[in-house]
Amino acid sequence: KGLLVFIHGGYWKAMDKEHSSHFSAGALARGWAAAVLGYPLCPEARIAAITRSVARAVEAAAARVPGPVALTGHSAGGHLAARMLCADAPLSAETAARIARVASLSGVHDLRPLMRTAMNAVLRLDEAEATAESPALLRPRPGARLLAYVGADELPEFRRQNALIATIWTGLGADCAAQEAHGLRHFGVVEGLCAGDSGLTRWLTA
Repeated sequence: KGLLVFIHGGYWKAMDKEHSSHFSAGALARGWAAAVLGYPLCPEARIAAITRSVARAVEAAAARVPGPVALTGHSAGGHLAARMLCADAPLSAETAARIARVASLSGVHDLRPLMRTAMNAVLRLDEAEATAESPALLRPRPGARLLAYVGADELPEFRRQNALIATIWTGLGADCAAQEAHGLRHFGVVEGLCAGDSGLTRWLTA
């Protein structure tokens, strides 16, 4: 049927794929293959290097499974999933064309505000990199289809970031929708991936 790729969160500096394998359960229940990606973390890697690493992993996974590819990720992983939909994403034209749908779950789409946080001592973002790696500041690939999905009970900044990319990318011609899930907080929005009959899983594997 196709391949679902999940990219974990952790603000580009924590967690790994071993803690995220259960998020493939919904896609597997619907007969899809699934890949859960790992990537190098900050401060050893810069975010631009993480983007390139994720692109290589998406390419490798897509080479093993025919058919459409759906990408999703949580928080920092949502950023990286959306980054793969940008026109300048470091993907081959063949793989980029196979990416049918992307769901960014509580994704961070404009990295510039992170430069003002204590976390930036680890992320090491400067203006140039923050701008170059922010999906909301980049053009979506023609034909891009994105769901920006956030919990209605999340922090205001996550909700702002969610609405931001939908507003900008829609204006640039992408098929992009923003959805706030009633009653969900930051770590609840991703749980829908565990169930084959959830609205989130059904959308990704349609």
